[in-house]
Amino acid sequence: MGTPSGPPSLGVLLPTREQAINGAFAGAPLLDFARQAEQLGFDSLWAGDSLIARPRLDPLVVLSAAGAVTSRVTLGTAALTPALRHPLLGAHQVASLDHITGSRLTLGLGSGFPMPETEEEFAAVGASFKGRAGRLDEIVALWRQAWRAKEPGAEPDFAGRYWQAEGLDRLPEPHRPGGPPLWLAGSDTPRVLERVARHYDGWMPFLPSAESYGTAWRRIGELAAAAGRPADAITPALYATITVNEDPAAARAELEHYIAHYYGRTLEQMASVQAYAWGSAEECADALAAYVRSGARHLIIRIGSLTPEPQLKQIADVVLPRVKETSR
Repeated sequence: MGTPSGPPSLGVLLPTREQAINGAFAGAPLLDFARQAEQLGFDSLWAGDSLIARPRLDPLVVLSAAGAVTSRVTLGTAALTPALRHPLLGAHQVASLDHITGSRLTLGLGSGFPMPETEEEFAAVGASFKGRAGRLDEIVALWRQAWRAKEPGAEPDFAGRYWQAEGLDRLPEPHRPGGPPLWLAGSDTPRVLERVARHYDGWMPFLPSAESYGTAWRRIGELAAAAGRPADAITPALYATITVNEDPAAARAELEHYIAHYYGRTLEQMASVQAYAWGSAEECADALAAYVRSGARHLIIRIGSLTPEPQLKQIADVVLPRVKETSR
């Protein structure tokens, strides 16, 4: 599968988790952030999802509000955990949000990060942590069937291994025929790459090296071609965390503080599995550009700071144009 042509898209994560860490839940600052990001030229806005593992405001509610105060940007989840909601409620909520946002919606979906806190979160809502990858794939299949259930000849009932549902044609269909694109938020394990190649519209990893990203993206291309999918069927995305400061020591210190509060772990621990960059805006841009050269075409930036707003304009002024120039 070839890399899509044209400049990459760059989005930014809305600071819902940062609000929670600071103990200051409020809608108005998030909507101000959304407006500013669109005005500064970001291509997309994203919201994370967690109930009690890493608590924050609900992403579908936040994106609904963000959609009302923006007009151009893509709105997405990075990443939604569908297992925390009944699949029919999830299908209904997503279809409703697709109408509210005017088909600007893209969903990054995760099966649950393998951490004790996530397992506790699943247990809290009565969801099974065991077999969660297969359960996610089945929820995706149910959603897609529900979103096309009103089409002539469509099957209104779903019979899966984990879920059964009847009368899917009674649910409202999404604004976009067939529903929004569904991306898998995952790593580069053989199983993840196989699932992306067969079932998903995009791949959203946070791999810690551009080289491993390129290797995995080429493998997805091979698997997708073998499955008979079109060359442009899958969007190669990336979720990366950057902290911008001209003083590299200060940037690292701020990022370490952020990671300790976000995950309760060290930067060294998290950097072994996730993409991070810190330092000047140019240095952060160069780190992201390496992923673009390896195939990434939609970059989702999480600002590694508990007060991310001051970095937003600098990232827009320096990082965005520098990364977009990479593909030319």
